[in-house]
Amino acid sequence: MERQANSVDVGEDAHTRRTRCRIGDASRVRSPMQDAAIHLPDGYSLRLMSERDYAEISAICAAVYPSETSYTREELVSHHMVFPEGQFVVVHDESGAVAGTHFTLILRMLDFHLDDSWEVLTARGTFTDHDPAGHTLYGADLMVHPAHQHHGIGRALTVAMRGLVREKGLWRATGGSRMPGYHTVVATVTPEEYIAKVKLAELTDPVLTAHLHDGWDAVTAIEGYLPNDAESAGWAAVIQWINPACPPPEGFEITRVPRRAKK
Repeated sequence: MERQANSVDVGEDAHTRRTRCRIGDASRVRSPMQDAAIHLPDGYSLRLMSERDYAEISAICAAVYPSETSYTREELVSHHMVFPEGQFVVVHDESGAVAGTHFTLILRMLDFHLDDSWEVLTARGTFTDHDPAGHTLYGADLMVHPAHQHHGIGRALTVAMRGLVREKGLWRATGGSRMPGYHTVVATVTPEEYIAKVKLAELTDPVLTAHLHDGWDAVTAIEGYLPNDAESAGWAAVIQWINPACPPPEGFEITRVPRRAKK
Protein backbone atom coordinates (compact mmCIF):
# COMPACT_ATOMS: atom_id res chain seq x y z
CA MET A 1 0.00 0.00 0.00
CA GLU A 2 1.46 3.35 -1.04
CA ARG A 3 1.12 6.38 1.21
CA GLN A 4 1.97 10.01 0.80
CA ALA A 5 5.31 10.63 2.55
CA ASN A 6 4.63 13.49 4.95
CA SER A 7 7.46 15.60 6.32
CA VAL A 8 6.48 14.43 9.79
CA ASP A 9 6.87 13.62 12.59
CA VAL A 10 7.23 17.42 12.29
CA GLY A 11 9.70 20.07 13.41
CA GLU A 12 13.48 20.20 13.00
CA ASP A 13 15.22 17.67 10.78
CA ALA A 14 15.81 14.21 12.21
CA HIS A 15 19.60 14.46 12.45
CA THR A 16 19.55 17.78 14.34
CA ARG A 17 16.82 16.64 16.69
CA ARG A 18 18.41 13.30 17.52
CA THR A 19 21.81 14.86 18.10
CA ARG A 20 20.21 17.31 20.53
CA CYS A 21 18.37 14.52 22.36
CA ARG A 22 21.53 12.42 22.69
CA ILE A 23 23.66 15.33 23.89
CA GLY A 24 20.99 16.33 26.39
CA ASP A 25 21.09 12.88 27.97
CA ALA A 26 24.67 11.85 27.19
CA SER A 27 25.25 10.11 30.52
CA ARG A 28 22.46 7.63 29.74
CA VAL A 29 23.23 6.88 26.09
CA ARG A 30 24.88 3.53 25.52
CA SER A 31 24.55 0.58 23.23
CA PRO A 32 21.21 -1.12 23.93
CA MET A 33 23.12 -4.40 24.04
CA GLN A 34 25.13 -3.12 27.02
CA ASP A 35 22.35 -1.50 29.04
CA ALA A 36 22.89 -2.27 32.71
CA ALA A 37 19.12 -2.36 33.19
CA ILE A 38 18.85 -5.54 31.10
CA HIS A 39 18.54 -8.42 33.54
CA LEU A 40 18.56 -11.84 31.91
CA PRO A 41 18.31 -15.08 33.88
CA ASP A 42 21.49 -17.10 34.21
CA GLY A 43 22.25 -19.09 31.09
CA TYR A 44 20.76 -16.64 28.58
CA SER A 45 22.41 -14.04 26.34
CA LEU A 46 21.15 -11.10 24.27
CA ARG A 47 22.45 -10.44 20.76
CA LEU A 48 21.27 -9.27 17.34
CA MET A 49 19.54 -11.62 14.93
CA SER A 50 21.66 -13.51 12.42
CA GLU A 51 20.95 -15.75 9.45
CA ARG A 52 21.35 -18.91 11.51
CA ASP A 53 18.33 -17.92 13.61
CA TYR A 54 15.73 -17.79 10.85
CA ALA A 55 14.35 -21.33 11.06
CA GLU A 56 14.06 -21.22 14.85
CA ILE A 57 12.32 -17.85 14.74
CA SER A 58 9.70 -19.19 12.35
CA ALA A 59 9.12 -22.11 14.72
CA ILE A 60 8.74 -19.75 17.70
CA CYS A 61 6.22 -17.69 15.74
CA ALA A 62 4.16 -20.81 15.02
CA ALA A 63 4.22 -21.76 18.71
CA VAL A 64 3.30 -18.30 20.00
CA TYR A 65 0.81 -17.31 17.27
CA PRO A 66 -0.73 -20.58 16.04
CA SER A 67 -3.54 -18.76 14.22
CA GLU A 68 -1.14 -16.48 12.31
CA THR A 69 1.23 -17.18 9.42
CA SER A 70 4.83 -17.58 10.58
CA TYR A 71 7.60 -15.33 9.30
CA THR A 72 9.19 -16.57 6.10
CA ARG A 73 12.92 -16.62 5.52
CA GLU A 74 12.48 -13.85 2.96
CA GLU A 75 10.76 -11.59 5.50
CA LEU A 76 13.46 -12.15 8.12
CA VAL A 77 16.16 -11.44 5.53
CA SER A 78 14.34 -8.19 4.78
CA HIS A 79 14.28 -7.23 8.48
CA HIS A 80 18.01 -7.81 8.70
CA MET A 81 18.72 -5.83 5.54
CA VAL A 82 16.67 -2.72 6.34
CA PHE A 83 17.38 -2.35 10.09
CA PRO A 84 19.80 -4.96 11.50
CA GLU A 85 20.39 -3.14 14.79
CA GLY A 86 16.67 -3.30 15.59
CA GLN A 87 16.30 -7.09 15.52
CA PHE A 88 17.05 -8.62 18.94
CA VAL A 89 17.23 -12.26 20.02
CA VAL A 90 17.78 -13.92 23.38
CA VAL A 91 19.61 -17.25 23.22
CA HIS A 92 19.72 -20.15 25.67
CA ASP A 93 23.47 -20.55 26.16
CA GLU A 94 23.64 -24.29 26.81
CA SER A 95 21.50 -25.41 23.88
CA GLY A 96 22.16 -22.47 21.58
CA ALA A 97 18.41 -22.26 20.94
CA VAL A 98 16.67 -18.96 20.33
CA ALA A 99 14.44 -18.34 23.35
CA GLY A 100 12.91 -15.01 22.39
CA THR A 101 12.91 -12.26 19.78
CA HIS A 102 11.98 -8.61 19.44
CA PHE A 103 11.69 -7.05 15.98
CA THR A 104 11.54 -3.27 15.54
CA LEU A 105 11.56 -0.60 12.84
CA ILE A 106 11.47 3.20 12.76
CA LEU A 107 8.31 4.87 11.43
CA ARG A 108 6.99 8.36 10.81
CA MET A 109 3.60 7.68 12.33
CA LEU A 110 1.74 10.43 10.45
CA ASP A 111 2.38 8.43 7.29
CA PHE A 112 -0.21 6.01 8.68
CA HIS A 113 -3.62 5.89 10.31
CA LEU A 114 -3.85 5.32 14.05
CA ASP A 115 -5.95 2.23 13.50
CA ASP A 116 -3.89 0.68 10.71
CA SER A 117 -3.29 -3.03 11.00
CA TRP A 118 0.00 -4.78 11.72
CA GLU A 119 0.13 -5.73 8.03
CA VAL A 120 0.11 -2.07 7.00
CA LEU A 121 2.52 -0.85 9.67
CA THR A 122 5.09 -3.51 8.77
CA ALA A 123 4.62 -3.48 4.98
CA ARG A 124 3.16 -7.00 5.19
CA GLY A 125 5.86 -8.19 7.55
CA THR A 126 8.80 -7.09 5.38
CA PHE A 127 9.69 -3.87 7.29
CA THR A 128 10.47 -2.15 3.99
CA ASP A 129 8.64 0.94 5.27
CA HIS A 130 11.42 1.44 7.87
CA ASP A 131 12.20 5.16 7.78
CA PRO A 132 15.38 6.44 9.47
CA ALA A 133 13.88 9.96 9.43
CA GLY A 134 11.08 8.96 11.79
CA HIS A 135 10.89 9.56 15.53
CA THR A 136 8.98 6.44 16.58
CA LEU A 137 10.47 2.98 17.15
CA TYR A 138 7.68 0.54 16.41
CA GLY A 139 7.81 -2.81 18.18
CA ALA A 140 6.46 -5.10 15.50
CA ASP A 141 6.83 -8.37 17.37
CA LEU A 142 7.99 -9.62 20.75
CA MET A 143 7.90 -13.39 21.10
CA VAL A 144 9.20 -15.77 23.78
CA HIS A 145 9.15 -19.51 23.18
CA PRO A 146 6.66 -21.19 25.56
CA ALA A 147 9.45 -23.33 27.03
CA HIS A 148 11.33 -20.19 28.10
CA GLN A 149 8.49 -17.96 29.29
CA HIS A 150 8.18 -16.50 32.81
CA HIS A 151 11.94 -15.95 33.16
CA GLY A 152 12.05 -12.22 32.43
CA ILE A 153 13.12 -12.62 28.80
CA GLY A 154 10.30 -10.45 27.47
CA ARG A 155 11.17 -7.73 29.96
CA ALA A 156 14.85 -7.85 28.92
CA LEU A 157 13.89 -7.50 25.26
CA THR A 158 11.69 -4.52 26.11
CA VAL A 159 14.57 -2.83 27.94
CA ALA A 160 16.81 -3.45 24.92
CA MET A 161 14.22 -1.76 22.70
CA ARG A 162 14.11 1.29 24.95
CA GLY A 163 17.89 1.41 24.93
CA LEU A 164 17.75 1.62 21.15
CA VAL A 165 15.28 4.51 21.41
CA ARG A 166 17.78 6.36 23.60
CA GLU A 167 20.76 5.48 21.44
CA LYS A 168 19.03 6.72 18.29
CA GLY A 169 17.69 9.86 19.98
CA LEU A 170 14.10 8.88 19.16
CA TRP A 171 11.06 10.34 20.87
CA ARG A 172 9.22 7.14 21.75
CA ALA A 173 8.56 3.45 21.31
CA THR A 174 5.12 2.22 20.35
CA GLY A 175 3.36 -0.99 19.45
CA GLY A 176 0.13 -2.93 19.53
CA SER A 177 -0.75 -5.07 22.53
CA ARG A 178 -3.03 -8.07 22.34
CA MET A 179 -5.91 -8.11 24.82
CA PRO A 180 -6.53 -11.88 25.15
CA GLY A 181 -8.80 -11.43 28.15
CA TYR A 182 -11.20 -9.21 26.25
CA HIS A 183 -13.25 -12.03 24.73
CA THR A 184 -14.54 -12.91 28.21
CA VAL A 185 -16.31 -9.55 28.58
CA VAL A 186 -16.85 -8.49 24.96
CA ALA A 187 -20.65 -8.72 25.29
CA THR A 188 -20.83 -6.07 28.01
CA VAL A 189 -17.64 -3.96 27.83
CA THR A 190 -16.38 -1.84 24.92
CA PRO A 191 -12.68 -2.11 23.98
CA GLU A 192 -12.02 1.40 25.29
CA GLU A 193 -13.75 0.57 28.58
CA TYR A 194 -11.75 -2.64 28.84
CA ILE A 195 -8.46 -0.77 28.44
CA ALA A 196 -9.52 1.78 31.05
CA LYS A 197 -10.47 -0.95 33.52
CA VAL A 198 -7.16 -2.76 32.99
CA LYS A 199 -5.26 0.50 33.54
CA LEU A 200 -7.16 1.00 36.81
CA ALA A 201 -6.46 -2.63 37.80
CA GLU A 202 -10.19 -3.33 37.92
CA LEU A 203 -9.55 -6.07 35.36
CA THR A 204 -6.41 -8.08 34.63
CA ASP A 205 -5.38 -8.98 31.10
CA PRO A 206 -2.65 -11.61 30.55
CA VAL A 207 -0.77 -9.43 28.04
CA LEU A 208 -1.85 -5.80 28.46
CA THR A 209 -1.42 -5.84 32.25
CA ALA A 210 2.14 -7.10 31.82
CA HIS A 211 2.90 -4.27 29.39
CA LEU A 212 1.55 -1.70 31.85
CA HIS A 213 3.75 -3.15 34.59
CA ASP A 214 6.72 -2.76 32.23
CA GLY A 215 6.11 0.98 31.95
CA TRP A 216 4.01 1.16 28.80
CA ASP A 217 0.95 3.41 28.57
CA ALA A 218 -2.17 2.17 26.77
CA VAL A 219 -3.38 4.99 24.54
CA THR A 220 -6.42 3.73 22.66
CA ALA A 221 -8.08 0.67 21.13
CA ILE A 222 -7.71 -0.42 17.50
CA GLU A 223 -9.84 -2.90 15.59
CA GLY A 224 -8.40 -5.46 13.20
CA TYR A 225 -4.77 -5.11 14.29
CA LEU A 226 -4.43 -8.91 14.28
CA PRO A 227 -7.66 -9.98 12.56
CA ASN A 228 -7.30 -13.65 13.51
CA ASP A 229 -6.83 -12.99 17.23
CA ALA A 230 -10.10 -14.44 18.52
CA GLU A 231 -9.09 -14.13 22.18
CA SER A 232 -8.80 -10.36 21.73
CA ALA A 233 -12.03 -10.32 19.68
CA GLY A 234 -10.09 -8.67 16.86
CA TRP A 235 -9.03 -5.72 19.03
CA ALA A 236 -5.70 -4.49 20.37
CA ALA A 237 -4.39 -1.59 22.43
CA VAL A 238 -1.98 1.03 21.11
CA ILE A 239 0.81 1.23 23.68
CA GLN A 240 3.68 3.68 23.89
CA TRP A 241 6.71 4.54 26.00
CA ILE A 242 8.11 8.07 25.90
CA ASN A 243 11.85 8.76 25.93
CA PRO A 244 12.20 11.25 28.83
CA ALA A 245 15.28 12.79 27.20
CA CYS A 246 13.51 13.77 24.00
CA PRO A 247 10.44 16.03 23.73
CA PRO A 248 7.81 15.22 21.09
CA PRO A 249 8.21 16.59 17.58
CA GLU A 250 6.67 20.05 17.34
CA GLY A 251 2.90 19.92 17.06
CA PHE A 252 2.67 16.13 17.22
CA GLU A 253 0.09 14.33 19.32
CA ILE A 254 -0.93 10.72 18.84
CA THR A 255 -4.57 11.81 18.87
CA ARG A 256 -3.87 13.84 15.70
CA VAL A 257 -2.97 10.73 13.73
CA PRO A 258 -6.06 10.24 11.54
CA ARG A 259 -8.29 7.19 11.76
CA ARG A 260 -9.56 5.42 8.69
CA ALA A 261 -13.01 6.48 7.58
CA LYS A 262 -15.72 4.01 8.52
CA LYS A 263 -17.24 2.25 5.55
